[in-house]
Amino acid sequence: MNLDDKLRNLTGPVLVLGASGFIGANLLRRLLAVRTDVTGTVFSGDTWRLDGIPSAHIAFLNLQDPISVGSVLRRVAPRTIFDCSSFGAYSFEQDHERIHATNYLSFIRLMEEVAGMDLAAFVHAGSSSEYGLNSAAPAEDAALVPNSHYAVSKAATSAAIAYFGKVRGVPVVNLRLYAVYGPFEDSSRLIPVLCETSLRGELPVFARADVSRDFIHVDDVVEAFADTAILMGPELAGESINIGSGQPTTLAALAELARASFGLTAEARFNPAAGRAWDTDNWYADTTKAQRLLGWSAKVGLADGLARTRDWWQAHLATADFTRLTKRTQPRKEKNSISAVIACYRDGQAIPIMHERLVAVCQRLGLDYEIIFVNDNSPDDSAEVIREISARDPHVIGITHSRNFGSQAAFRSGMEIASKEAVVLMDGDLQDPPELIEAFVERWRAGADVVYGRRIKREMPILLEACYRGFYRLFAAMSEVPVPKDAGDFSLIDRSVVYWLLQCQERDAFLRGLRAYVGFRQEGVDYLRPERMFGVSTNNWIKNIGWAKKGIFSFSRMPLHLLTAAGGITCLATVLLAIFSILVRIFDADSVPKGVTFLSLLVMFFGSFTLLGIGLLGEYIGKIFEETKARPAFIRRSLIVRGEIRPADPRGQP
Repeated sequence: MNLDDKLRNLTGPVLVLGASGFIGANLLRRLLAVRTDVTGTVFSGDTWRLDGIPSAHIAFLNLQDPISVGSVLRRVAPRTIFDCSSFGAYSFEQDHERIHATNYLSFIRLMEEVAGMDLAAFVHAGSSSEYGLNSAAPAEDAALVPNSHYAVSKAATSAAIAYFGKVRGVPVVNLRLYAVYGPFEDSSRLIPVLCETSLRGELPVFARADVSRDFIHVDDVVEAFADTAILMGPELAGESINIGSGQPTTLAALAELARASFGLTAEARFNPAAGRAWDTDNWYADTTKAQRLLGWSAKVGLADGLARTRDWWQAHLATADFTRLTKRTQPRKEKNSISAVIACYRDGQAIPIMHERLVAVCQRLGLDYEIIFVNDNSPDDSAEVIREISARDPHVIGITHSRNFGSQAAFRSGMEIASKEAVVLMDGDLQDPPELIEAFVERWRAGADVVYGRRIKREMPILLEACYRGFYRLFAAMSEVPVPKDAGDFSLIDRSVVYWLLQCQERDAFLRGLRAYVGFRQEGVDYLRPERMFGVSTNNWIKNIGWAKKGIFSFSRMPLHLLTAAGGITCLATVLLAIFSILVRIFDADSVPKGVTFLSLLVMFFGSFTLLGIGLLGEYIGKIFEETKARPAFIRRSLIVRGEIRPADPRGQP
C-alpha cells in the first residue's frame, strides 16, 4: 500500500494540530491531496506554509484556551488527530514558561478533552531531544536525560502519553522524531541553508566536522504518522517510538555528499562554536521498535532527499524572497481571520443575502473566515436554508436550538464554537450591514480589541427612535460601567475579549453591557441602521420595555439607590409633617384639615410608593432567582456542517 492509499484509509475526519509548522504543513498538504475531511489549526506565527490551502480547511486554535480547544473539537469532530504543535525547538525560542505551557500543560488539557471522544488514533509529534545527553542510538526504554527546557517538556509529555494510553485507554502514541528535513522546513535550518547556498555554488559554514545527525525525510515521517494511525490498538497505545533513518551522518560526510550531488567545487568550512547550546556530538536513532510495531523504516535515502529538497527550494525561491522567508517564524502583523455569528429568527429569506454579502466582504479583505448561523428555533425554513448553504460553502456552520432562547443566548452559542481570531456579532435581518465589517477590521488591526457599530440614525418612526435614544442615554447614566450610547450587539470582538465574555456565566445576559464591563480598548463606528429587508420586527413595545429592564437591572443598582434616597426623603418629610401638624393643633386648632381627603392622599402616596419599592426589589430578586436556578442559557439540538445535520454535544460545554 502506497502512502496516498494509507492516508485515504485513515478514519476521518482528520485534525492536524500545528498545521502551520514544518511537519504539520506537510501532513496537511498530503492529506488534502487525497481527501477532503481534513482540518489544520493555526495560532501565532506566519502561515506561509499554508498558502493556497482553502480557508475552509483551516481553523484558529489557542491550545491554552479551553474554550478555543472545545470549539475546534466540536466543529471538526475528529476521529484521527495528528498533533504537531510545539514550541522551543528553535534556538531563538527561549521563553521557558511558554515552552512548558505549550508542550506539556496544553497537552494535558487537550488529552482531558479528547479522553471522552470516540477517537481512532491520536499521534503526537515527539522529539529525539527527549533523550538529551543520552543521544547515541538509545532504545525507547533507555534513560531520558533532558538537557534543555524543550527536552524536559517533551519528556514530560511522553510520560503523560504513557499514562493516558496505558491507564486511561486513550489511543495515543508518541513518535520521537529525529532530524527531519524536506519542503517547507524553516529557512534558518541546516538543510534549507545548504540547499540555498548550493544554488549559488557555495556551501554554508558547518559546526564541527565529526558531529553526527540522523537525517530523515519528511515524506518518511508522514508515512510513519499514517502507519501509526492505521495500526493503532492496545499494543501501541501509550508507546513512544523512534522515527529516524537509524544512520548517523557526520557534517563532514553531509558536506561531501552535497558537493558530489550538486557538483560543487567549494570546500567545506567548519566552525566548532556553531550549533545550539544543547546539541550533542552523536545524535541518531535506534529504529528497532518502529520496524517491529509499525513495519516502518525510512525509504528516502539522504542523497535522494537532498536532491528533492534542493529542487523544491529552487522552485520556491523562484517566486519568493529568501530574505523574507528567513523571517517567516516571526508572528504575523495582520490579524486575518474572523467568525461571523448571526442570530436568526424568522430570517429565512434574509439568510442567503446575508451569506452572499458576508462572503463578498471577507473575500475583498482577504480574510480567513467562517460564518455561523444560529437558528434560534425559527418557525420558518431557516434550518433548511442554512443546510443548503453549508453544503455549497464549507465556511458555513449552522446551529439549531431546541427552542427559542433569544438573541443573546444565540450569540453566546455561536461564540462558543467560533474558532477564528475575532468574532463579529450580527442580527440576521440585514439591519446590520455586513459591509461595515471592513471598517471594523481596519480599527481592529490598528489595535482596538472591540469595535462596535454606533447607530447615528435609524429608519423607523420618529417617536420610536426617540425612545431608543432616550433609553441608551438613561442606561449610560445609570450603569455602573461606562456604556457607549446607541451601540447594539453589532460588533467585532477580539478572541481575547470573547474569552472573558464567555467567563461571564449569566443566564439572563445583556451582551452589550457585558462587552462594556470586560473593558479592553473599544472603539465605535457610526452607521445608519436600515429597516428590515423582509417581514416585520419581532420586537414590540412590551419586548422593548423588557430589554430596557434587562439592561438596567443587570448593570445598575441605581433604582435601589434612588429607592433608598426616596425613602429617606419621605421619612424626613413625614417627620416634618407630623411636627407641623402638632404645632398647628397647638397654636391654631381651627385650621386643622377637616375630613378624610388629606389622609386619603397620604395613604395613597405612601401605598403606591411602597408598591413601587416592592416591585423594584422584586425585579432584582427575580434576577437572583433566575441565576440561582443555573439552567443552561441555551440548548443546541443540532449542528449543521457541510450540509450534514449532526446531533449536538449533549453536554453543551465549551
